[in-house]
Amino acid sequence: MTSQVFYRKWRPQTLAEIVGQAQVTQTLSNALSSGRVSHAYLFYGPRGTGKTSTGRILAKALNCLSDGKGEPCNNCDMCRAITEGRALDVIEVDAASNTGVDDIRSLREKVNYAPNQARYKVYIIDEVHMLSNSASNALLKTLEEPPPYI
Repeated sequence: MTSQVFYRKWRPQTLAEIVGQAQVTQTLSNALSSGRVSHAYLFYGPRGTGKTSTGRILAKALNCLSDGKGEPCNNCDMCRAITEGRALDVIEVDAASNTGVDDIRSLREKVNYAPNQARYKVYIIDEVHMLSNSASNALLKTLEEPPPYI
């Protein structure tokens, strides 16, 4: 039996498992099932409300190899790779540690490359409020005019 940290063991893996965010999960579920997903989402709230978990679930749902009708299957190779943190096309950036404009310029260069394995590249930028003003401005261009596979 392998041991897991408590928060990883009980972290939600589907939109249905997210507690206390009914409007958010319903909106995302509707967008996924209709195929009208926006190119960017901003999840805002206090620590521990599921912002990063929701981003990961959205990444899985977008790239799931089975037809989950808006929910990830959590069984296909892509869902497992994203859950285990080894998916090349789901990139998590800690903006609290990478606050400079050079960090964002580096990210912008990587955005230009097409996905390697997944259908879509997904960037989860944690603690984005910690970016400097110049870094935020550098990120704006990518947010406003992303490539079609982002």
